[in-house]
Amino acid sequence: MIYIVIGVVGFFAIYLFDLVSLKRIPLGIKPFLWMAGCGLLLYSLVMLCLEPATLPVSSWLTWVGWGLLAVSLLMITLALFVNLPFRKTYVDSGVGDKLVKTGLYALVRHPGVYWVASFFFSLVLISKSSSMLIAAPIFVFLNTVHVIIEDKYLFVKMFDGYAAYQKETPMLVPNRRSIKAFINSLKKPGNRV
Repeated sequence: MIYIVIGVVGFFAIYLFDLVSLKRIPLGIKPFLWMAGCGLLLYSLVMLCLEPATLPVSSWLTWVGWGLLAVSLLMITLALFVNLPFRKTYVDSGVGDKLVKTGLYALVRHPGVYWVASFFFSLVLISKSSSMLIAAPIFVFLNTVHVIIEDKYLFVKMFDGYAAYQKETPMLVPNRRSIKAFINSLKKPGNRV
């Protein structure tokens, strides 16, 4: 149970990261909070996965878990580190100078949500840990609450044009218009997936 609590503390550090970004607090606090939050969450996930395997998961589902893990990590990397400008998003004080509406962010406003959830559940299949099975829905819930808070309260203040972006791009479930915008953004030179 302690490792679930450590993961929850990691999420709260990531929540504080957004607040520090919004308030433009200097002195390296922003990257510290990002690294601390991610570090605590990753530590908790490793420790949860290392607990004795007690779930009766068949070997073919374990292989499904490994495939899901690979796809999830690729898509999380694209959503959080390729589509977004890394330095402005995670290192420099304040927020980025422009709203990203291309690539995966043309499809939905929060493309990482599904991939983070599939990442957590892939770890359940791989580790066969009952503790990871308890932690996964808690972490998915905390991540979902996080993006709802970002979408409704923070990003509107952080990025010019975010209210218009909310009207033109769905939050989580792609629609015809957003799929077309996604495909068109892929066709433009210089745009990243």
